[in-house]
Amino acid sequence: MKKLRIYILFFIILPFSINSCFNLDEDVFSEVTESSFIPTEKDMAALLASAYSPLTYIMNWQGYFDLQEEPGDVIITPTRPNGWDDGGTYRRMHQHQWTSEQWQPYNTYQTAYRGINNANRVLDQVKSDALPVGDLGDATIAELRAIRALWYSILLDTHGNVPLVTAFTDEIPTQASRKEIFDFVVNELTEVMPNLSDKNSVETYGRMNQWAAHMVLARIYLNAEVYVGTPHYDKALESVNKIINSGLFELSTDYSDNFKMDVDYNNKEFIFAVPYDKIYAGNAQHAKWYPPIARQHFGSTFQTWGGSCANPQFINSYQEGDQRLEKTWLMGPQYHYSDPTQLVWTCENYLPSLTCFKGTENHTSIDYGYRVAKWEFDNTAVFDWGHDFPYFRYAEALMIKAECLLRLGQNEDEAALIVTEIRSRVFDDANQAVVTADELKADTKIKYGTLDWDNNLENLGDQTPVEFGGLYDEWGWEFACEAQRRTHMIRFGTFSTKNWFNHEAIPDGHTALFPIPYNELESNSNLKQNPGYK
Repeated sequence: MKKLRIYILFFIILPFSINSCFNLDEDVFSEVTESSFIPTEKDMAALLASAYSPLTYIMNWQGYFDLQEEPGDVIITPTRPNGWDDGGTYRRMHQHQWTSEQWQPYNTYQTAYRGINNANRVLDQVKSDALPVGDLGDATIAELRAIRALWYSILLDTHGNVPLVTAFTDEIPTQASRKEIFDFVVNELTEVMPNLSDKNSVETYGRMNQWAAHMVLARIYLNAEVYVGTPHYDKALESVNKIINSGLFELSTDYSDNFKMDVDYNNKEFIFAVPYDKIYAGNAQHAKWYPPIARQHFGSTFQTWGGSCANPQFINSYQEGDQRLEKTWLMGPQYHYSDPTQLVWTCENYLPSLTCFKGTENHTSIDYGYRVAKWEFDNTAVFDWGHDFPYFRYAEALMIKAECLLRLGQNEDEAALIVTEIRSRVFDDANQAVVTADELKADTKIKYGTLDWDNNLENLGDQTPVEFGGLYDEWGWEFACEAQRRTHMIRFGTFSTKNWFNHEAIPDGHTALFPIPYNELESNSNLKQNPGYK
């Protein structure tokens, strides 16, 4: 008899399963037959895990975080004292000189299709009754189609013109246009929405429910003018209003609560999270945020070797009194964990250059640059961290509503009140938190232009005011280091027009899409490279 093998690749990917999917007193079987296996609702998380588990790459080495942050104007990863450079990958990302063999775009492409193929495989098993799910069939199919749509929404943003694969098959796929991918995501989520759960609970934590699906729609509608040439702000507004009006979500009182080690389904700001576990499914992005000597400050034993830090231009844009500055970045003197008088190193808001070498002079001091400190430091970890990643926060739903109102010219004062609400938790002075519609529509506070070795503006480049620049700044401050910056810069028109740090604009705009990976082009003659790449 044909046997169905169930492998839980990352069982911890859905942490609620500790409570609802796993009973340590139960018998454990490595395999079951079709006839003997009748899944119940509590089994579904394990059955669907393979479609979700690749999401753990977001905060892992050379993952989606790098893809979204390294090309932008917030994160800089220069060459550091130990020569740590990873073959120039971070320099190429900063200067928009990547190729079709660049790791980050390649990893994103491959990982997305791993998730898509896993979803297609389980879908085929369910539809053919190879995996009998009984009364859970409609819900199972809906959730699989929804997570597949999430994967395609990522590819829609990063690579645009990609194969549309909806079956588990060995056939060589053909390439779809960016608009076809956009339409597919919209149609899929619209069709499955009634069969997705409308709960926000331990059972739906880390899974595609109606609210996560509405957020996927809201994001792609918000960026529709970039994706398909036609704005859909009215539809984005409709999607987030359903989330807001549900009454299921709220802002965390403390901004930092969203980035704690023990954050879980009790956090009402999380609409959709990617769960991690530092033993079974951890993330390693923090390793490149801190210098090796950081162990003496935090009292940790695991190796850190990174050089990533903040662009001084972005740091200088923060409003005085905004606690998101200190809650996002490690700044100033850092002392020994056991001796508060022993200085370990000092984080300075200064960075000489991307290479940190001028002639024979070495400017690679570990002091240079504020370091990423948004996530609570886990000094108990062996290496990987287990912080859940907030893929969709309620703050984003509110920000999308505010942006849509402003761009549609509707209730601009309401938009300002929404942004003020978000800001109110990070200012001690309530008056400082208040922002007006005119301020949101003003130019950005970021001083664009390349920097010389003394961090003075050098090549100013395009100085055209950024439309809705005040809102653009709010996106940057609220979601710094959350794998969103590239997308926001493209939507606000700065990604291909502005100079920053050691980056000079490439005005033809082709870098707004990443290239189709070289290996994919070689193995599939149906694919054509995105414009501007070889």
